[in-house]
Amino acid sequence: MIYCVEDERNIRELLVYTLETTGFTAKGMADARELWAALKKETPDLILLDIMMPGEDGYSVLKKLKEDPDTREIPVIMVTAKEAEFDKVQGLEGGADDYITKPFGMMEFVARVKAVMRRCSRQSEDKELKCGSLSLRLGRHEVKDGDKRIELTRKEFELLQYLMENRGLVMTRNQILCHVWGYDFDGETRTVDVHVRTLRQKLGDAGNRIETVRGVGYRIGE
Repeated sequence: MIYCVEDERNIRELLVYTLETTGFTAKGMADARELWAALKKETPDLILLDIMMPGEDGYSVLKKLKEDPDTREIPVIMVTAKEAEFDKVQGLEGGADDYITKPFGMMEFVARVKAVMRRCSRQSEDKELKCGSLSLRLGRHEVKDGDKRIELTRKEFELLQYLMENRGLVMTRNQILCHVWGYDFDGETRTVDVHVRTLRQKLGDAGNRIETVRGVGYRIGE
C-alpha cells in the first residue's frame, strides 16, 4: 500500500491512478490529518508526501514520522513544486528517501517509486559488517560503535552499509547514487554529500573513518 498525501485533487488522483495501473495499491489523502488517521489503521509500504499543504506542512509531517518508532522505517518520497537546493537538502536531511520536483513525467515517477521500494525492502539476513569499533547488523537494522547504539535513517544506514561492504575502496558519488538510491540522479551528487555529512555527525568520532577522496568520492577505512 502506498499513501499519496497531496492537497491538489487532480495531482492526487493522477498519482493514485498511475500507481494502480502499474501494479501498486494506493490511497490518496488531502492533508496530514487524513494521513495520521490512516496510519492508526494500517502501515503503508511507502508515503508520497507533498510539502506545501494546508495546516501541517510536509516537513513537519516528515519530522514526526521519523521521530516515531512505529513509523520511522516507512520510506518517504517528498513530492513538491519547490526546487531550490535548500528545500531538497532540508527534506533529505530530515530523512526523506527521495525528492521529486513537479512537474515530472509519470514514467520517471514510477521508476523512482520502484527504486525506493526496492532499496527499502526489508532485509531478512542478519549479516554483520565490521570496521574497527563500528558494527552493522543488516537484519536488525542496527549500528553500534562499541556498545553504543547509533540511530540512523534508512538511507544513512544503506550508505554506511555500502561503504562497509567495500571497505578500503573509493566509491564515486555516482556509484553511491546508483547503489543506494537505485538509479542515477542525473548529476545531483549533492545528495550524497548531504547524507555523508549527517552520517558522520551521527557516528561521532567513528565518523572520521569515512574519508573524502577529493574529486572522486568516499571510502571507509580503519
